[in-house]
Amino acid sequence: MKRIFLFAMMLGLAAACSGKAAEPQQPVVYMTTEISPEALVRIYEALGRPAEGRVAVKISTGEPGGHNFLQPSLIKDLVQKVDGTIVECNTAYEGRRSSTEEHLKAAREHGFFDIADVDIMDSEGEFTIPVRDTTHIKYDIVGTHLQNYDFMINLAHFKGHAMAGFGGVIKNQSIGVASANGKAYIHSAGATEDAGQMWQNIREDTQDGFLESMAAAAQGVADYFGENILYINVMNNLSVDCDCDSHPADPLMLDVGIFASLDPVALDEACLDYVFEMEPTEGNDNRPLIERVTSRNGRHTVDYAEQIGLGSKDYVLVSIDE
Repeated sequence: MKRIFLFAMMLGLAAACSGKAAEPQQPVVYMTTEISPEALVRIYEALGRPAEGRVAVKISTGEPGGHNFLQPSLIKDLVQKVDGTIVECNTAYEGRRSSTEEHLKAAREHGFFDIADVDIMDSEGEFTIPVRDTTHIKYDIVGTHLQNYDFMINLAHFKGHAMAGFGGVIKNQSIGVASANGKAYIHSAGATEDAGQMWQNIREDTQDGFLESMAAAAQGVADYFGENILYINVMNNLSVDCDCDSHPADPLMLDVGIFASLDPVALDEACLDYVFEMEPTEGNDNRPLIERVTSRNGRHTVDYAEQIGLGSKDYVLVSIDE
């Protein structure tokens, strides 16, 4: 990571000397160590891609009982700056967010209605969008309300996940944007489109198929929006468990910062690199999160996403901190 960061600084120095803007071949991943509403707006602006039209801000509203999800107070300034609507889809597992009525109640309890409108995108049905990679899934099943938006801000909480190993922007764009039935389709690597049959169709020998299906679905959403999408990972509350867990493990790793890019593969790779390359110290232990990712073969999602052309794992890391 230090080598990549140094490269970014050298590019900036060369640009300053020549009077020309640096044009790195690799995608740029911006980062800040400040986790605040102001920093979230700054890193969005650093991407240079204004969110215009009807803007969907895709987050996880968090399963009730959990407490690590991105807080309304943190995201409020960004959501309101772009006049965005917070969007979600219902879950495929039993819980408070498996029905639209209860999901909206949970979102209200968590304070999201205090900062913006909240839209459960599969509340009135679902439709399919194409995927380029049809190895496992033949299309992506998403909520019909996706058609109501011109632009998406993929605002993810980077953390661990019980099945995927980790959750970042690729997961937020695949599982997160899929309808409840679409979630079952991805999780089962194409075996079922019925949320009620999801668990019966998830097998240990299809783990990589699940990870590859996530990459394919994320690419489908990226293709759907074209240039009208951007990606942000907030690296705080770094539990080994996802925000879909109502009783997540307490984080053992300290907060890192906010990372953002126009390339979802580069962004998730940069966040994984940070976790894997840091040295654990007392009170800042990355080893449980590494074990969670490794035990689920989680990095395969990013590897496969690059393989099918969603983005690049090579990146330039640029700090926006003064």
